[in-house]
Order: sequence, then structure tokens, then C-alpha cells
Amino acid sequence: MRISRSDPSTGASPMPQPTAVPTRVIDTGEASVPAAGRLATTTTVRLPYRSESVAAARRFVGAQLREWGLDDLVDDAALIVSELVTNSIKTGCQTRMLVGVRRPTDYTVRILVGDGSRSMPVMVQARPDATSGRGLAMVHRLTHGRWGVTPLPFGKVVHADLATPVPVPR
Repeated sequence: MRISRSDPSTGASPMPQPTAVPTRVIDTGEASVPAAGRLATTTTVRLPYRSESVAAARRFVGAQLREWGLDDLVDDAALIVSELVTNSIKTGCQTRMLVGVRRPTDYTVRILVGDGSRSMPVMVQARPDATSGRGLAMVHRLTHGRWGVTPLPFGKVVHADLATPVPVPR
């Protein structure tokens, strides 16, 4: 995932230090081309490694999905991004956490969470009495197994794909 150094709509550079207010960054780089021939964009927000970032990520992803007219995906996307951001916070890394959402095709929404940790997420079989450990299994079910991780020199990006019911004009 490439992140631009400034928001083309404002020319503002993202703040390098974590802030309580998300910084919106637009990626218009070499992305996959959707069926209609338009360039797929990734809308990304930089968040601090704090528990309140989980709610900020849910609001961010939900707003983008509503903008695209994909209200039916908001609940599933909220659960997915909550799990992925919570996992990033648990790594203890403090360098960067980026949450993104994109439309790689007319039938797919991709949720991305990048962080500065090379620690890979692992789906485990939680015991019935366990109080945690079910998050990635839930992501796996909601995405029908369409999720994964891309290791990067500075960390990783975890992605999860949701199918859209019908193509929506952008």
C-alpha cells in the first residue's frame, strides 16, 4: 500500500506524530483498475496506538462505505476493522498504524490495517472458556476466507475483503 505524502484536496502533509484526530490520506498511485476502468483509490487514516483508535477506525470505515452506498456492509466491516486495529494495538509497536478502505473491483471492498510490527497475526482455535482468541476466526468467517497479510520491510499490512452485493457507481 503506497501512501501519498499529502492530501491532494488540501495539499496538507500528514502529521508524523500520532494524533487523536485521524489524518486523511488519499492514495492515487498505481492501484488495480476496477472493471469500469477507473483507478481504485485507497482512503487511509493514520491513527495512534490507543484503544480509542478502534472506535475511530470503525467510524472512518463506516463513513466511507456509506459514501459508496454500501450501508449493508457497515456492521461486518466494523467488526473486521475493530479486530484488526485491536491486534495492531496489542503488538506494542508505536511507529505507525494506518487504516484504509478501497474498492479494488466493483464487487469487492478491501479493509487494510498496516502497522510497524513484523509480528504476524495467527488464527487460533479458542477454547470454549477462553475470553479472547476468536477475532481472526470471525474475520475469516465474515470474509469467507478472503483475508491475509503482506509483510513489509517496516511492518505489515493485514487486509480483509468483503463482497459487495451489486456494483455501485462511484
